[in-house]
Amino acid sequence: MTELVTSPAATDPLSSDFCGMHFTSPIVLLSGCVGFGEEYTRVAGFSNRDVGAICLKGTTGQPRLGNPPHRIAETPMGMLNAIGLQNPGVDKVVDEILPTLDFDETRFIANISGSTIEEYVAVARRFDDSPIDAMEINISCPNVKEGGVQFGNDPDMSARVVAAVRAVTKKPLITKLSPNQTDIQENARRCIEAGTDAFAVINTVMGMAIDVKTRRAIIGNIQGGLSGPAIKPIALLKVWQVYQVARLHGVPIIGQGGIASTEDALEFLIAGASAVGIGTALFYDPLICPRINTGIHEYLLQHGMTHVRDLVGTLNSPPSP
Repeated sequence: MTELVTSPAATDPLSSDFCGMHFTSPIVLLSGCVGFGEEYTRVAGFSNRDVGAICLKGTTGQPRLGNPPHRIAETPMGMLNAIGLQNPGVDKVVDEILPTLDFDETRFIANISGSTIEEYVAVARRFDDSPIDAMEINISCPNVKEGGVQFGNDPDMSARVVAAVRAVTKKPLITKLSPNQTDIQENARRCIEAGTDAFAVINTVMGMAIDVKTRRAIIGNIQGGLSGPAIKPIALLKVWQVYQVARLHGVPIIGQGGIASTEDALEFLIAGASAVGIGTALFYDPLICPRINTGIHEYLLQHGMTHVRDLVGTLNSPPSP
């Protein structure tokens, strides 16, 4: 297993290695929030060099149209989405999209999804023969009717998916864990045994919204994934819980779920995340990443720390009564 270590050539306090990938920043742009890496290049002032990595949109073996509308609904302090893994299929992503990405600017992580273990394997094989830097195994999507939750909430199924994908690639594997399960630590243990190199914690929380005028669910899929600041306390706890297992094996974590400020990012690092994922906040604040980078750097200076890794997992015990 790999752990977050500072590259000998890295002098930037925010620059580090994550599973062998050089990250210029602890920030990762989350899957589903930046398309296939090209959406934010059109935002004036945005630069891929401000982030350590970009997770591409979830990709399946064959093209998917996704769920029926409505597929997004705003909620207090959050957003529900049930896109349903709409994507053009792995062949188009590898043959037509990846060649347009600048791998000199940042790292790119494929998000692989499937309805069966065989589909996960097929997609992983295709990405293995590509320039992609790593793969995120999406075993926890709450808004598809097959796969997704079925795999992510069952430790046995999670481990089987990870082991099957591990067998067909040597690229770094990041397993995306669901908060919608009984024992996330047991799931993490099983995934480590199966060969995962890292975790993304957490995926969205299952939820719904109702239009009281029509008495119908607003989301066409009825249920969707809740993201945004509303889920931050849940995500923070799950990161801390998984860290208790992952740190014993040197397995790093991308902490994610409602991060919308420097303080949010710092909380996740202190809880045990080696990198932090930004998602929903990008929809209303697309230039948030450089501000968070600056804020983390200032915090390190104020507390006499030389590198962001010095902050990871530094949660203090509560004072004695």
